[in-house]
Order: sequence, then C-alpha cells, then structure tokens
Amino acid sequence: MAKPKKQPRPKAVTPKGFRDYFGQEVSQRTEMLRTIADVYHRYGFDALESSAVETVEALGKFLPDVDRPNEGVFAWQEFDDGGNGDWMALRYDLTAPLARVYAQHRNDLPTPYRRYAMGPVWRNEKPGPGRYRQFYQCDADTVGTASMAADAEICAMLSDTLETVGIPRGDYLVRVNNRKVLNGVLEAMGLGEDVAARDNVLRTIDKFDKVGEAGVRELLTKGRLDASGAFIDGVGLSDDQAEPVIAFLTSKAADTAGTLANLRAAVGDSKIGVDGIAELEQIGSLLDAGGYGADRIEIDPSVVRGLGYYTGPVYEAELTFEIFDEKGRKRQFGSVSGGGRYDDLVKRFTGQEVPATGVSIGVDRLLAALREKGRIAAQATGPVVVTVMDRDRMADYQAMVAELRNAGIRAEVYLGNPKNFGNQLKYADKRNSPIAVIEGGDEKANGIVQIKDLILGAKIAESATLEEWKERPSQFEVPRGELVAKVREILDSQD
Repeated sequence: MAKPKKQPRPKAVTPKGFRDYFGQEVSQRTEMLRTIADVYHRYGFDALESSAVETVEALGKFLPDVDRPNEGVFAWQEFDDGGNGDWMALRYDLTAPLARVYAQHRNDLPTPYRRYAMGPVWRNEKPGPGRYRQFYQCDADTVGTASMAADAEICAMLSDTLETVGIPRGDYLVRVNNRKVLNGVLEAMGLGEDVAARDNVLRTIDKFDKVGEAGVRELLTKGRLDASGAFIDGVGLSDDQAEPVIAFLTSKAADTAGTLANLRAAVGDSKIGVDGIAELEQIGSLLDAGGYGADRIEIDPSVVRGLGYYTGPVYEAELTFEIFDEKGRKRQFGSVSGGGRYDDLVKRFTGQEVPATGVSIGVDRLLAALREKGRIAAQATGPVVVTVMDRDRMADYQAMVAELRNAGIRAEVYLGNPKNFGNQLKYADKRNSPIAVIEGGDEKANGIVQIKDLILGAKIAESATLEEWKERPSQFEVPRGELVAKVREILDSQD
C-alpha cells in the first residue's frame, strides 16, 4: 500500500502586492483618520460606511471591457441555487460605492448629501515600490448641488485638513483647474466631436508634468524621442492646432486675474470654455472671502491629472517641501490628495444627471510625509512594564497594573518566564517601554517599589561618565502608594 503523500506546509508569505501593518503604523493611521474625520465633521459632513464588496455592475465604470472582470479589480462570480452567477468585486475606490448608495437611498437622504468615508480599497494592478494592491483612502463628497460653493468648500476643507494633521502653511498648495476650460481648448483646436483625437490630446496633456511644454508640443505634432532613444509617434496636429493646448498649460500668471485672462485667450469663443473660467472665478472669489489666499489655494491650469474623469473643477493638494529619493536626489514630495466635480457618475444608476463633487486623501502618503517632516515619532512608546520577581505574587503585580491603567497610563505585567530578570528588561527594550516597575521580596516587605526610567537609562548608557550616572539617576525608590504619581512624573519628563 502506497504511503500517503505528506501535505506540504503553507508558506508564511504575504501575497504579492500586499503588506502587514504592525502596532505603531496602525495607531498612527487610526489617529490620522480620527483627526481628518474631526475636520470633515466640523464642516458638516456625515460619516458613511458602505460595503467593501459591490456588484461588478455598480463598479462598471472602472472595469475593462472583457468577459471576465479580473483586471483592475478583484472579482469573483457568485452562483445562486439556479446556477445563475453574478459578478462581485472588492471596491476599487470610495466614490463608486457612494454613487450606488445615493442612487439607492436618495429618497431618504437630504439634498445635497454631504458624506465622508474612510477605509481600505483594492486594485488588481501591478505592484511596485510603495505601490500596494490594498491601501487606505479618506474621501469627502457633496452630492446633489451644482453650486461652485461646494467646490470652494472642498478646497478650503482640504487646506484645513492638511494644516490640522501637521503640514504647516508654506509646505503645501491646493491647486485648482477646470475640465470645462480644457473642453473649450479642444473646441478652439477644431477637434469638435472627434472622440479619438480628443482622447489622444488628453493622454498627451497628462504627460505635461513629465515632458514639459516642449515635450507636449512634440507629442501633439510630429512626435519625439524619449529618454531611452525610442521614437514616440505624435498625435499629428498642426502647430496652429497645438497652440491652444500649450497656451492652456502655460497660462498661469503672477496672480489669479492674469491667469484667468490668459485662459480666456486660450479658449477663444468657446461657450463651455468661458463657462469653466467663470466657475474658476467664482471659486476664487469664495475662497478669498473665506481668507484662503494664494499661499494656500491657487488657480493653476497645469493641474491635468484625471481630467478625463471629471466634468468641471478639479483640485490637487501637493506637498512642496523637498525630500531625498532612494538615489539620494532632492525632489518635491508631490501630491497627497486629488478630487473634483463628477456630474455623470450617479446618472449611470438613475438616468438623470446628479451633480457631485469630492476629494480623496491618500492616507499612507500623508503619513509618509509627516514622517519625513518629523511630525510623527519614528518609534512609538510602549507600555510601562511591571516586572515579575516572584511568580507567586502575580496578584500584587496585577494590582499595580490596574492602578496604572485606571490612571490612564498604558501598562502591562511581564507574562513570560520570570526566572531571568535580564530577559524581562530585554523584553521591555524590545517593546520600547519607557519605564520598568520592580518589586522584589525586600521591596514588598518595606512597602516600596523600584521605578526604572528606561529611556533616560539608555541615553546615559550611551554617553555618560560614571559621575554623570550619579548626578542623573535613572532608577528611583518610592513608597508603594506613590507608584502612580512617580510613573506619571517620569513620563512627563520624557515627553
């Protein structure tokens, strides 16, 4: 009889494109989400937590035109008892679920409906450095009003949010543009309803931040050589046709009035272009009235990311301070948030145009920015560790921990093998604990406890002489009844 084949053990590896988050990272993200939610709530937005799973039909705007929707999203087919199968998918972002929720519950929701949502989204895309298939988004949207006041409010709220989480004024800029202005430029180029040509121009405009004015001009006309020496075919426009696009992308002036004047020249007689400029003018006036100057929010026609998706104003928050990349080169940190007006998304469900505008913050990128600025500690402080000198007196140690916790101090009892005291201190070091509490038999008999300042002790051990040890003690002996007060005193000194 053949010997049964041994089942191989599963490999303990994270799936490709995903990662695990440990205590400090989770705590930092939770705190950031709470801070952002406070700002959104102050602006009158209500929380919404929608399902992580949507039907493929609801997410259809983001899926490729293939029989099996397994590109771009994580999808599967769910069969009923009759053998009929519906496609389900993990949400790709937080905007498509909002469109479904509003269409489904619009009769019960106020108009306009102001909501914020926070949570993970999943994209079945090729992962890369810093690019994961699961990541957090933090969105705020207003559905049901075409007023430019909603767009101005989103920009103001984005500015306030960045400053509240720790990005100081001068280290960020919220930049605003309008898809209607670009549509006016396309009309001025004479492209009319030539969808293919318009799409080619849009794709070229999206490369402006990479290839600059000269590169876009070449790509719109005869083509260009890229950095590798390969030739990229151009769209085939004439120089005259390309000129309105260049005028649009380079129309930013020293002030808002100058920028708007340049945009008017770029769109010519196009009605939709003129309407878009009027909307930008309204947004600018509303922001000025609220005290949001050009040092925080500015009209900038070079904001082109995602213009094909939006129907009106678009905005992007960019962090302007410099960091060093993996090759040691200086560069700006870049975008951490983007959004705009999308008046067609709910229409997919209702058949009627429902105006909407919103913004999405990349939480992981914003956290990375705060770490770069030193606004978040590189290592989180762990709990106070109560060591165990006598395993038969565990109740005494648990009583100490309870007192500390009841006083709002994070604390734990060492639960490993207490035989080797050195291992207990090594454990406390690994936990980045600020304090160790020690009560042996002699201390118990004398009604005292030893409190060891582990942070100060580590610093002294690194550089101090013997005399400095004497002048700056890192271990204190206090009456048992003063445990909480002394621990709090040491924690305050460490802060």
